[in-house]
Amino acid sequence: MTMTTAAIDTAEDRKGSRVPSKPGAPLLELKDLTMHFTVKGEGLLRRANNKVQAVDGVSLTVGPGETLGLVGESGCGKSTTARLIARLLTPTSGQILYQGHDIAHLSDRQLLPYRREIQLIFQDPYSSLNPRHTVGTIVGTALRTHNMVPKGRELARVQELLEVVGLNPEHYNRYPHEFSGGQRQRIGIARALAARPKVIVADEPVSALDVSIQAQVMNLLEDLRKEFNIAFVFIAHDLGVVRHFCDRVAVMYLGRVMEMGPREQIYAAPQHPYTQALLSAVPDVNVARGAEPRTRIRLSGDVPSPIDPPSGCRFRTRCWKAEDICAEVTPPLEEKAGGQLAACHFAEPQV
Repeated sequence: MTMTTAAIDTAEDRKGSRVPSKPGAPLLELKDLTMHFTVKGEGLLRRANNKVQAVDGVSLTVGPGETLGLVGESGCGKSTTARLIARLLTPTSGQILYQGHDIAHLSDRQLLPYRREIQLIFQDPYSSLNPRHTVGTIVGTALRTHNMVPKGRELARVQELLEVVGLNPEHYNRYPHEFSGGQRQRIGIARALAARPKVIVADEPVSALDVSIQAQVMNLLEDLRKEFNIAFVFIAHDLGVVRHFCDRVAVMYLGRVMEMGPREQIYAAPQHPYTQALLSAVPDVNVARGAEPRTRIRLSGDVPSPIDPPSGCRFRTRCWKAEDICAEVTPPLEEKAGGQLAACHFAEPQV
């Protein structure tokens, strides 16, 4: 990091609307959030007769400066949750509370001040940047939209942001195709940072990058979090990256949160069978030091369709602990003996 907070947070940059906080309210809170997509049938009439239950009753909170990791298999609803938080999608039901204000069903005009507070870093650094716009235009859009700097100050502010994310400030007039993948993702981070958000939703921001570049981008995000006290909702497949970056972890399966808790608890003593299976597949570096290898848990069967998910516990069709009650009663996400929350009738820590 080459810039300080003072260089970014000037009196000029604090112009524009900010959302007042309600006393005692969390920074971000999701309450029973649901997102169902209508699927049209086949034939001439193509009637809408099915719904994809992408997100179904997700509840979680994020505090100032906190990092929450969302993990799970492809299709579990992580990216849909990210887009709901950023209000790129309107939820079917439930609440999205930002500093106590429900933004779940606000109009585009009403959402404008919240757009500044919650920003999104996209997964693909190649398709998320407009190839017809220069870097200066891409990064400066938030400054103009939210009236954050006076006329004539925008270029200097854009150059400051480019320097913050490790790019040459003089490259503001270049186009995205002139940069590498890692550099493009830094441009996307600068765009998100331009609005001085309090929450950044990072949707697998390093999955499309080379391993060496991944480390650089992750170190940059960590520096930004510490420097500006930004809260992150971090979505990833790589459990090693989540363990390094996140304070708390939420494990999703088929649209629901299966387990959630502090990073140390989740990785040291997972309680839900699905979490145990995920962590058993992570390579253990301690084996090279003479430690006994962990028992690999191999799940049988495929992930059920979100159009017709199983009754009761959605993981029961692949779970070795499943009994009759798992099909009849949906287990609530509740606190277990280890301290974390788990949605399982037979949760127990695996040490």
